Amino acid sequence: MIRIVIADDEGLIRGALVALLSLEPDIEVVADVDDGHAAVAAVLEHDPDVVLLDLEMPGLDGIEVAHELRSHPTSQIIIVTRHARPGTLRRALAAKVRGFVPKSTPASGLAAIIRSVASGERYVDATLAAAALTEEESPLTARETDVLRLTREGLPTKHIAKTLGLAHGTVRNHLSSAMAKLHADSRVTAAATAHDRGWV
Repeated sequence: MIRIVIADDEGLIRGALVALLSLEPDIEVVADVDDGHAAVAAVLEHDPDVVLLDLEMPGLDGIEVAHELRSHPTSQIIIVTRHARPGTLRRALAAKVRGFVPKSTPASGLAAIIRSVASGERYVDATLAAAALTEEESPLTARETDVLRLTREGLPTKHIAKTLGLAHGTVRNHLSSAMAKLHADSRVTAAATAHDRGWV
């Protein structure tokens, strides 16, 4: 029996997934939740074989949940998304996500993917994989990426400097450089743009 946790903030979608996957004789839904933090808690509580995560969720998105669960390698992670951007695939693979599929995947196909991932295979939707091969490389340095990631989390520049062990002026310089590269008029806009392109 493959035990799974489902996390999706859309109740209708989550309910449909629970109902359809529960019809499979070898799949048991042990928990379903509606946000990223609850997903992490459910995985730690139930230790499922597979975690099915919506990409866009309140609190933590699916990839951020995957990062949180990297220290819990017994659960394989599949990201399901309606609005996939090619850059997001790289973030997902870096977070050790084992499956990346669109929400348009039929239930029977999703069940087959769950079985494949549970057995140790990796599944990436072919259309998303093809798009990822043609996407542009991030123009950001590693430090610029770090400061934009923390900016997106809502940290002020002084806290970012403390977190990264950098001088406040150095953080401001990294932000200015990133804003220029992304043609953004604020650090918040730059962080949002970089996230949308899958660079942070």
